[in-house]
Amino acid sequence: MSAAPTRLSRLLAMVPYFLARPGIKLSTAAVDLGLTERQLTKDLEQLFVCGLPGYMPDDLIDIEFSSGYVHVGFTAGMDRPLRLTGTEANVLLIALRMLVDTGAVDADAVRRTMAKIEEAVGESHAAVSAAPMAVDADDPVRRTIRAAVNDRAALAIQYYTPSRDEVTDRIVDPIGIKAVDGQSYLEAWCRSSDAVRLFRFDRVLAAEPTGEPSSPPADTPVQEFSTGSTLPHDLPTARIEIDPDARWLLEYYPAEPEVELSAETDGPITARLRYGSPQWLVRFLLGFGGRVRLVDAPDEHDVARAVAATASAARSRY
Repeated sequence: MSAAPTRLSRLLAMVPYFLARPGIKLSTAAVDLGLTERQLTKDLEQLFVCGLPGYMPDDLIDIEFSSGYVHVGFTAGMDRPLRLTGTEANVLLIALRMLVDTGAVDADAVRRTMAKIEEAVGESHAAVSAAPMAVDADDPVRRTIRAAVNDRAALAIQYYTPSRDEVTDRIVDPIGIKAVDGQSYLEAWCRSSDAVRLFRFDRVLAAEPTGEPSSPPADTPVQEFSTGSTLPHDLPTARIEIDPDARWLLEYYPAEPEVELSAETDGPITARLRYGSPQWLVRFLLGFGGRVRLVDAPDEHDVARAVAATASAARSRY
C-alpha cells in the first residue's frame, strides 16, 4: 500500500487538478482527492496565499471557492503536477547539502528533507544518484573538511580540476566555508599555489588531517570569488551548443552563455567553454550523449573526429 500523500504534495497537484476541472463542486473535488470538505477548504486557503516572488496580490494564486464551486483565475505557474527529473532532483539535493555545509540551518531537518526527495525520485534514477553531482549528507570527506574548519586544522587533500582533467595532492590551511553560485567551497590557503584558493566540495576526492594547525599567512587578504576564479585565463575555449535539458551544466563547468538567459529563453543556447585538453573535451561531449554539440574550437577537427570515432565504436558493440 502506498503512503498517503503529504499536504505539500497535495498542494502541488491541486492547482492543475482544478484548472482541468473548471467550476467543479467543492464536495465532488473533496471526494476525488480523498479529503473532507473541511480539509480541502483549509488547503485552498493555504494556496490562496502562495505565489511568485514579490508576493503582491497579483502574484498570488487566485482561486475562488467561497460559493461551493472552485474556479482558478491565476495559477502562478503551477499549471501542471510537479515531476522532478533526476537532474533537477540532484541540483536540489546539492543546494540542500550546501545549507548543511554552511552550518546555518538545522542539519537534521535538511537531511530528512533530502531523504524524502531521494525517496520520491525513486530507484528509477539510481544511476543519476551515482553521478558525480550526487549527494550524501554523511559523506566522510565533507565531515573531515567541516571538522578541519571548526578545529583550525591543516588538511592534505586530493583535488580534481576538471579544466585540466587532473588530480593533484595539496596541503591546505582552511579559512572557512563559502557558498558560491549554489555550491559549497572550502576557502583555504593552498601551500602549493602560495595563495588563497576555493576548493569545491564535490571535487575533493580525499581529505585527511595533517596533524598541524591551520596557519594561513597573517596578512592573507579577504577575497571575493566566483566559480571560475581559479581557472587560468590562457586555457583554450570551445564554442558549444547546449540543449535546454542540459543547461544545468552552466552551473558546474567553466562555461559562459553567449546571451543573457532568462525564464523566457527557449531552445538550444551557445556558450563558450574553457577546457584543459582535447581529450577532456572529447569526454565532456560524449558524456552528454548529443545534448551538447561542438560548434568550433582551436582543435575542432581532431575533437570532432575523436567524438565520432568513439561514438561509432560504442554503437558497434550493440
